[in-house]
Amino acid sequence: MSDRFDAGMKVRRKVLGDAYVDRAEGLKTDFDEPFQTLITEGAWGNVWASDGISLRERSMLTLALLAATGNFEEIAMHIRATARTGASKQDVLEAFQHVAIYAGVPRANHALKIAKAAYAEMEEKDHDV
Repeated sequence: MSDRFDAGMKVRRKVLGDAYVDRAEGLKTDFDEPFQTLITEGAWGNVWASDGISLRERSMLTLALLAATGNFEEIAMHIRATARTGASKQDVLEAFQHVAIYAGVPRANHALKIAKAAYAEMEEKDHDV
C-alpha cells in the first residue's frame, strides 16, 4: 500500500476508532475495495491527515457539509467521532446553526435530530460499560 493509504488508515482509526474501522474492513469485498482505497487515500490520507486545521475543525466542517448537502447517512458516525476529534456538543450546534442560515432550516433540523439520537446512544453506552 501507499504512504497516503497508511497515513489515511492511521487517521481513520484515530477519528472513527479501531472497532468501527475493523468492522468496515471486514465488510470490504473485491467489488468495493478500489472505492475503499480511494476514500482511505483521498479523504483520510490527504484531507483529514493534513495539519492545516485541527481534527476538531475538520469534524465541525464535515458535519456542517453533510447536513448542508443532505447527506445525512454519515452524520451519526461523525457525531460519534467527536469523542475523538474534540468537537463539543456546542461546536456541533454552532455548525448546524450555520447550516440553518446558509443551507436551510429543514436540513439543520434533521441533522440536529440525528445528532441528538447519536449523543443519547453515546451517553447510554457510557452508562452500560
